Amino acid sequence: MALSAQNRTIVGMAALALGILVFSTQDAIIKSISGEYALTQAIVIRSLVSLPILLVMAHFETGLSALISRNFKSLVGRGAVLLVSYTSYYMAFPALPLAEAIALYFISPIIVTLLAGPLLGERVTIRSWGAVGAGFAGVLFIMRPGVGLFEPATLLSLLSAAAYAFGMTLARKLGDQEPSAVMAFYQNAVYGVGALAIAGICAAFQVTRLGHPSLDFLVRPWAAPTARDFLLMAACGVIAAVAMWLLTQAYRMAEANRVTVFEYTGMIWAPLWGYLFFAEVPRLTTLIGMGLIVAAGLAAAQGATAASANEPASQSA
Repeated sequence: MALSAQNRTIVGMAALALGILVFSTQDAIIKSISGEYALTQAIVIRSLVSLPILLVMAHFETGLSALISRNFKSLVGRGAVLLVSYTSYYMAFPALPLAEAIALYFISPIIVTLLAGPLLGERVTIRSWGAVGAGFAGVLFIMRPGVGLFEPATLLSLLSAAAYAFGMTLARKLGDQEPSAVMAFYQNAVYGVGALAIAGICAAFQVTRLGHPSLDFLVRPWAAPTARDFLLMAACGVIAAVAMWLLTQAYRMAEANRVTVFEYTGMIWAPLWGYLFFAEVPRLTTLIGMGLIVAAGLAAAQGATAASANEPASQSA
């Protein structure tokens, strides 16, 4: 039975909020191992564990034959964009407090709203453009450029946000043709193969250290993990499989500018995990910046929703 447009939007919102909660637990795990293991090692283990789970999801959702898609190039391209997003996202963790790294990443819903116009034909209002300015102000509060405290790793979080926004906009574009499980499968496959390629290149050229915590996390040689650490990395595979499916489902079921605001539920979990597991207390400038970014995202989403409501029925059907 087909869901109405309103019900699809509600399901999309719920899927996104739940997906963000699930993914947030992985953030804490990745940060906890970032001082001892290579990021590529964690990604490959995660991807291998996710693989059979995603195959089962694909089997029950559409059948495994759906993995042989005529949109192969687009699916791989989207996977490559998200490889850039998640790799740069996790690279920021060793150098930044968890709340700060994730707060900068949450500029992505504003970028999604802006991309929804040119890429998806969704109307973006003046209010949405004004939200960009507020969001940028929030970024400046967190980054604090020019005060002697600037950390280059903040740029990794911003790169991650831009790539993620583009990847999820592509999910909306492919949503009418590809099921969530198929998109999540390709995303996971490209992520794992890409991480293995990066590790291979670093090993071939004997690049083991570059002098910055974020870069060292990427190029560090693989090491035999303890049983506990291996189980943590493997748990990321289960978390990732479920969360990728939920996030992809959210963006394929509902208009991007309507559901993307629920990305901000991550602002609840980031400082909580940072405090509980790493004894991190967010700086005042970080809290102000987080507030500005959330306010900007809400304004952008409200503007986009108002624009959709004002469209003629023939356009919104």
